Amino acid sequence: MEDYIVSARKYRPSTFKSVIGQKSLTTTLKNAIQSGKLAHAYLFCGPRGVGKTSCARIFAKTINCLNPTADGESCNECESCRSFNEQRSLNIHELDAASNNSVDDIRSLTEQVRIPPQLGRYKVYIIDEVHMLSPSAFNAFLKTLEEPPHHALFILATTEKQKILPTILSRCQIYDFARITIGDMVEHLQYVASCEKITAEPEALNVIAQKADGGMRDALSIFDQVVSFTDGNITYKAVIENLNVLDYEYYFRITDAILKSDVRSCMLILNEILERGFDGQPIITGLATHFRDLLVCKDEATLILFEVVASIRERYKETAKQCADKFLFRAIELTNQCDLNYRNSRNKRLLLELTLIQLCQLILSPAEEDDKKKTLIRPIADLRSATDRNSTSTDAPQTAHPSNSVPQGENTPPSRHPQATANTLSAANTVTATASHSKPVDHIPDTKPKETDTAKISTIRRTSLKVLGEEKEKTPQVTYISQMPDAKNDFSQEELLIYWTEYAESLTVKKIHLKNTLLSCKPSLKENYRMEVSVYNPSQKDEILGNKADILGHLCSRLHNSRIEMDIRIVEKEEKEMIYTSVEKYNYLIKKNPNLEKLKDLFQLTIE
Repeated sequence: MEDYIVSARKYRPSTFKSVIGQKSLTTTLKNAIQSGKLAHAYLFCGPRGVGKTSCARIFAKTINCLNPTADGESCNECESCRSFNEQRSLNIHELDAASNNSVDDIRSLTEQVRIPPQLGRYKVYIIDEVHMLSPSAFNAFLKTLEEPPHHALFILATTEKQKILPTILSRCQIYDFARITIGDMVEHLQYVASCEKITAEPEALNVIAQKADGGMRDALSIFDQVVSFTDGNITYKAVIENLNVLDYEYYFRITDAILKSDVRSCMLILNEILERGFDGQPIITGLATHFRDLLVCKDEATLILFEVVASIRERYKETAKQCADKFLFRAIELTNQCDLNYRNSRNKRLLLELTLIQLCQLILSPAEEDDKKKTLIRPIADLRSATDRNSTSTDAPQTAHPSNSVPQGENTPPSRHPQATANTLSAANTVTATASHSKPVDHIPDTKPKETDTAKISTIRRTSLKVLGEEKEKTPQVTYISQMPDAKNDFSQEELLIYWTEYAESLTVKKIHLKNTLLSCKPSLKENYRMEVSVYNPSQKDEILGNKADILGHLCSRLHNSRIEMDIRIVEKEEKEMIYTSVEKYNYLIKKNPNLEKLKDLFQLTIE
């Protein structure tokens, strides 16, 4: 039985021509060799498995070749090339900086640099994963890297260029290796499969290339794994089963269900995927990528951004024709938001299902759109503005009082506190509103509003704010004058606390500081319907004063008393005296029990 060699080593590039996906870099290196314009230090940086170390070896082999070809490649026949191919060349030294990263390792390297090559023109030192060198090792390497002997050449390779000192970067020619495209990887995998006499479907190789994420070495390793699983017959179904990759078919089924607004089918498909053992994170990220691919397939100009085989691309193009751009934009946004919230969610499955429900609701017919608008509860401010527009558009003049003033007449009740009553009535605007704005108001009723009506109006207002929270932020608040007459119903301390707490609980997150202040600072009922609120600092006082009108408006409406007034005072806390030293402790105990001092004098005790 012959010794098995993995494909990543067996098909490792040995010439510049065989390097995959780095044509511009290899052309630059070949031209430098042909012109004899070689730098003393190179830095090859880029993702893993894209050919950095392979290019470094090919470069070292080619510059020492005794008979290079006309196109800048090594001959593979001279003594230098044969010694390199047989891994016995003394002109090429490789150092793994991950395990040899100390100052002593670099000093040993700099001592070897002084020795000229026995065969060939250059001694090449390849330092892999150079970013792993310690700062001291970097500093010890600076002088040698800047002014090496004429026969020495350094090639540094790294995956993390940002970790290398700027003083090292300034001494090197930097070559940035790009990720290998899916098309190039599929082409190379087809070449390897033909050499190994393995049958492979293009869709299967495409999945392998996507799984490799731009690294040719990873793609070849996955290829060997799949070959072992399929026994030399690589199919699309076998690949997604072996690599635990979600099939395209599931995403197309979910998309079809979403386009039909079929929530139940979406949830059943999701359940089928979860039962196969897939985690929710790759499901939602895959769905977001699926919508992105549909978006780029809608235009021939962006179709180049979608790297798949022709058969899958055609199916994406057909499905993309059924999806509007607005739908795809919103779908990508929803799936991306779900992906961001997935890790912190306690009920991850519910989050996935909720996202699918929201996606299904993106597709609505015109009739459903109208029904959706009708079912929403409009804010009171919107109703007010619509009523004003209707009233101004009528031809016949109407006599109505302005919304921001109270009509004066014989039905207007007298007030013993005009200023307080005016403030109270203007503050009650956020709670009390009339349902018949379109009709002119002849007079203010003398009767007290019923409690059930007031509670109903308050409930409608809270519901509208909850359903249309965003519109509430955008809509300016309109002031309403309460139509409640001058009332002075008696109420108890318990009732005051109930409606005080009710107002605090109704506050949103935008006013969380006011809410906490009201819950911690309770009012106490005094004479003549006055209440006193004790706060602990000036900021709490300012918070309540800034919202005093709204608070009094709510209490006046709920307690049916328009004469409620509020006083606020700051309660000064007594500072606690902290006891640290022994003397302080003794003085504190003396205050509690003066006999301790007699005991101290009797036994002639001292305090340390």
